[in-house]
This record gives sequence, C-alpha cells and structure tokens, in this order.
Amino acid sequence: MAASVLVRGALRGGKVVGAAAGRRSLLSAAYVDSSKWESRQKEEHNLADLANLMDRTYERKLPVSSLTIGRFVDNISSREEVDQAEYYLYKFRHSPNCWYLRDWTIHSWIRQCLKHGAQDKALYTLKNKVQYGIFPDNFTFNILLDYFIKQKKYEDAMSVVTEIMLQESFDEFSTQLLSLYVVYQYLATKSEHTWEEERNLGASLVLTGLKQTSTVGFSSQLYGYAFLGKVELNKGLRAVYNLMPLMWTPGYLNRALQVMENVASLPGDSKICQEAELYSKLHSLGKVESESLLTLTTQLVKEKLPACEVEDIAKHEQKLKEWEQEQAFLIERERELREKAKQELEARKLAKASA
Repeated sequence: MAASVLVRGALRGGKVVGAAAGRRSLLSAAYVDSSKWESRQKEEHNLADLANLMDRTYERKLPVSSLTIGRFVDNISSREEVDQAEYYLYKFRHSPNCWYLRDWTIHSWIRQCLKHGAQDKALYTLKNKVQYGIFPDNFTFNILLDYFIKQKKYEDAMSVVTEIMLQESFDEFSTQLLSLYVVYQYLATKSEHTWEEERNLGASLVLTGLKQTSTVGFSSQLYGYAFLGKVELNKGLRAVYNLMPLMWTPGYLNRALQVMENVASLPGDSKICQEAELYSKLHSLGKVESESLLTLTTQLVKEKLPACEVEDIAKHEQKLKEWEQEQAFLIERERELREKAKQELEARKLAKASA
C-alpha cells in the first residue's frame, strides 16, 4: 500500500500551493491518437442530404434513427458543421428516439469538436447533457480532460470534472488521477469560490479521495469534507446534497475530523493535514506531509498513469470492435426494414391498380 499522508498546508487560505509551470499533456500520444478511430469503417454521406432527410422526417412527426444522427456527426468536416450537428443532437434528444443516441456517436461528437476547434461546444453540450444526451464514457472524458490540461484551461477542465462527479463516473483509476490533478491545478490558480463551486470541489475531492489509499487520497477526503462542511454551515445541509451524489446526513466537518483521527490510528507512515489539537497529535506521530497536494498529485499521476493507459487503451479498442459490430447489425436491420417497406408499398400499388 502506498504511503498515506495528510498534507500540511492543504487548506492554507483555501488554496493549494505548489503550482506546476509549463504546458503539459498528461496522457501519452498513443492514448489520444485518433488514427484508429479515423480509420474505422464509416459511411460517407452528404450532410445537406442528411439534414434534409431529418427535417422532412421531423415534419412528418416521425422519429429520426440513431444511425442517421450518427452519420451526420461522423461526417462533420468543419466548425460550421459542428454548429449544425449541435442543432440536430438537440432535436434528436427531444424526439421519441431520444434514448437511443449511441455511445459511439457521443464519442465521435467529442472528438469532432476537439478536431475542429469547437471545444466550447463539447463543454456546452456536456454541461447541458439533459438537453443533448451527451453522457461520455471514461475514455472520452479523459481525452477531453487532457485537452483542457494541455491548454492550461483549468476552469474548463474543472467543469468536466464536475460533470464526471455528477454522473458518478469516477470508475477508472486514470479518470480519478486526471480529475485530482485538475482539481489541485484549479485550486492553485483560483482562491475565491462561490458556495456552488465549493460544493462541487468538495464532492469531487471526496468521491475521488475515497477511492484512493494514498496520501493524496486521505488529504483529498479531508479537503473535500472541509469544503462541504463549510457549505453545510453557511447554506444548510440541503444545499450540500440536493441534486448531488452525496449523503443527506449532517456532520460534514465532523467527517473531516474523522479522516484525521483515522489517519492517526493507521500503522506505518500514514499522514494528514493540520487541524489544531489533532494536527499536533498527527505531527508528533510524523503523519504530516510537507509537500503540497499539487506536487504529490503530479507525482502520483506520473507514477500510476502509464500503467492505467495500457489497460484503458485495451478496453477502448475492444469497445471499438463492439461498436462496429453493433453498428453493422443496425445497418443490416435498417436495410431489411427498408426492403420490407418497399415491398409493402409495391404490393399496395399493385392492389390499388387491380382494384
């Protein structure tokens, strides 16, 4: 088990110290490489024809198929067409077929937005997921996080982390690592927050911290519970848990103190941050880490992320195969239905002519 330490100064003035300088991309080139995705079998279509087809279908009060909206997204070739696709994603979400937006279409949408300089659209549709149906998987989330990290747009990256938290999608270790890195970079660059931001930060830190058994994990729990406790004291308990994946029982500051007590009782070199009497006890036991949380998180990411990437890429490649198989099945099913409809139409015409 990795060393568990609570970091001194993690809550110093509400700011994490030790910001890392320079432009960086945490994920490897192999992880974000789109060549396999671009080289997959896809149908070539004219967007004007597809738009006309969807418009006529909606005018007739009929549902557009998931294949049609998927083809539109797959054939985007410019920023202007990204804007057009946003409109049709909205229309599809508000149609009878809204539940059938395919995972590969969501992945394609995010990739197309980043490819054509429309990261603002990717973020907007993600934040308005109920209106657009954009619920990415962990691999897609990671690509989007890494894009904003590379651009040093930590506020946008923090918005992505918030959406991951709200969707309770901290399943993959790689997503946990990237999210923690983003949170501490964001805290290092912004010290003043609204109570809503403090709630989102607290929830993200707690949910990721609970999945870690390291110094970063315990310190993140402490930091997160402290944020949530502050919101509970100032705004009431309902402001903490309403529409959030959090417990509705009071006592978030007490949970922060409990984290410190738990670390104090752990064997080995488990450590934590300062909190008056408990801090003195922890310090005497050598359980206070002098390094900043951002520094420790960066070290953890560099140490653990490469191994996570191997597993993630293998899972994603398997998922690509499954998507291709499912898409091929749907295309064949579509062809059969069209052929059946054509035969029925011809039969009706023949019956009408005979009459």
